[in-house]
Amino acid sequence: MMREEAIQVILERLDREIVIAANGFISRETMVARDRTENFYMIGSMGLAPSIGLGLALSRPERRVVVLDGDGNLLMNLGVLPTASFHAPPNFIHIVLDNSAHGSTGNQPTFSAKVPLEQMAKAAGYRLVYRVARREELEAVLPLLLGGPGPAFLLVQLEIGDRREEIPRVSLHPEAIAARLRQVAAGSD
Repeated sequence: MMREEAIQVILERLDREIVIAANGFISRETMVARDRTENFYMIGSMGLAPSIGLGLALSRPERRVVVLDGDGNLLMNLGVLPTASFHAPPNFIHIVLDNSAHGSTGNQPTFSAKVPLEQMAKAAGYRLVYRVARREELEAVLPLLLGGPGPAFLLVQLEIGDRREEIPRVSLHPEAIAARLRQVAAGSD
């Protein structure tokens, strides 16, 4: 499965969940797949999507927060795993799209192929932890994540590369992205 396909499958199953999309191609493909007010697209700030998502999950316990993270991004901020477990928000879902590469900058390898990130999440204390590699597995596990107690962690093992030759950039200005998130976080969505 490619990243774009995994993002599409995930977004098709969401309703009112707040989505924090990591920087780079993850944000770009999320916007292309399904732009909506509840989506926050990281522009820069590599590794901080789950920290923002965790803060939102704690401040808005009545809303599920889904973080679409990358393996390279998570490796930049591994401290978020024990932090999420310590605070244990039941509405926090952390999905790592793992292609074992920094896809947005030329597919330089990460070391996620040798460092099982889902086992790190399990050891840190996430309540639900899954790893999938095929579309059917992803489709089967999403209801468990969206309906179960968090913090929940899902690693989606992906093929390296992209389906499209050109992935459009996020067309919203950072100020507009932040304003949408503030509106959703304030409850006036």
